[in-house]
Amino acid sequence: MKITAPTLIRAAGLSAVIAGTIFAIILPIQPSEVLTSVNTRSFILMTSVKTVMSIFGLLGITGLYARQVEKTGWQGLVGYLLLTIFFTIQMCFSFIEPTILPLLTGIAPAFVESMLAMKSGVSVSMDLGSLSTLFSFASILFLFGLLIFGIATFRARILPRWAGALLALSGPLAGIMFGLLPHQLDRLTAIPTGTALVWLGFALFFEKTAPATEI
Repeated sequence: MKITAPTLIRAAGLSAVIAGTIFAIILPIQPSEVLTSVNTRSFILMTSVKTVMSIFGLLGITGLYARQVEKTGWQGLVGYLLLTIFFTIQMCFSFIEPTILPLLTGIAPAFVESMLAMKSGVSVSMDLGSLSTLFSFASILFLFGLLIFGIATFRARILPRWAGALLALSGPLAGIMFGLLPHQLDRLTAIPTGTALVWLGFALFFEKTAPATEI
């Protein structure tokens, strides 16, 4: 199979669709983050899928940025870097959940409960040190990354502008709703972000581009 730049861009668009779909559908229905659910199949499955989401998110956002890199300028670069760092950190946390936390429920339940509480936005019973700091840092990267990258996409006028606007608005919306809604409801803020990623991903996948040289 011939590997060309347009082919890679289209594959990145499909990755954005997959990441956005998982983000919009899986996150709102994931199991309750309590100790008794950690060893259940649904918890392990859902958190494993979140790891997959982060991988496709990295690929997707890279393709979205590459397609409009010349038009987005420094704003696009900043947004891209913030989001790629977020997805990398999120991938690490998501990998820990299904592979390590189930092994610790019997010998270190306080640590497991604190990890779950940290993700729920409530006070933790154990000092998690740098893990808590890193998680908070990732959340900030996510909110500002969506805002900046969405604005850059809107201004670039290459991909659907209103998809870029939705992506930009989804960051501040998530931050506001996280502070106002119960944890089970604030997960619904993932829907606008996921929808924007799917929208942009489909636009990238179905976009007609001129033939490019082989890689």
